[in-house]
Amino acid sequence: MNYYNEIKEQILNNEITKKVKDYSKNRSDLNTYYNVGKLLSEAGKHYGEGIIKEYSKRLTLEFGKGYGLSNLKNMRKFYNVFSKSQAVPDQLTWSHYIELISINDINKINYYIDISVDMNLSYRQLRERIKSNEYERLPDSTKQKLIKNKDSLEVIDMVKEPILIRNKNNYENISEKILQKIILEDIPSFLKELGNGFTFIENEYKIKLGDRYNYIDLLLYNIKYNCYVVVELKITELKKEHIGQVQMYMNYIDKNLKTNNQDKTIGIILVKKNNKFLIEYCSDERIDSKEYVLLN
Repeated sequence: MNYYNEIKEQILNNEITKKVKDYSKNRSDLNTYYNVGKLLSEAGKHYGEGIIKEYSKRLTLEFGKGYGLSNLKNMRKFYNVFSKSQAVPDQLTWSHYIELISINDINKINYYIDISVDMNLSYRQLRERIKSNEYERLPDSTKQKLIKNKDSLEVIDMVKEPILIRNKNNYENISEKILQKIILEDIPSFLKELGNGFTFIENEYKIKLGDRYNYIDLLLYNIKYNCYVVVELKITELKKEHIGQVQMYMNYIDKNLKTNNQDKTIGIILVKKNNKFLIEYCSDERIDSKEYVLLN
């Protein structure tokens, strides 16, 4: 088999498709790079690793830039990663897949594919998500659900730990008010840290319990899971009274704001230091606590 001619034919067909059918450029690119990667993998087994370097020189002379040694190796790796019955969504570009094939764990790759498609991430945004170790910060129970049954995911499952909060103005003496201020200064980033579908309603949301007013630090809503989310901010280790406080706020929202077609309110307590034993023995599964880390 003449692997070079086969590779050349794949590339020529792709160049024609890109000129004639603009709408299918991305799909054609991905199909071509996958097929070229397969041919390169087979050629390497027959002729040794050096054949890729030779093909790179010849392809560059015929087609110009884009077929350097590193890019051909990326095509081969692309094939090797996705040849095992893995979907290759054409909503993602070749630049997305360049980021993805640097990952060795296929479950991790599938996670980043899903969020890239669901949230319409650019490849630069995807790169930042990978750099922040987003997948590693998911609970182990969530990772198992992602593998076995994604439909069983609940709103609290996708909240990372630790939550990364950017302290852009380098506040030094952190109180609960200052922590809230830091979050509000970049609320879109904070909502993305929590997961998909979170929207901001109000900070210091006022509720009346008996003859006294109380204030919920952050009241959010999750569109995907159709529920309110109460977020309480603490600059200490998690304490049992924090759980009682957020539970009371959740019950208030359920009784006074939630409608019949909405799911029950979720509670998230952000703490400087977590105490999973308290959450483990909390009778209300709607409540979870997460550590946060301030980034300067």
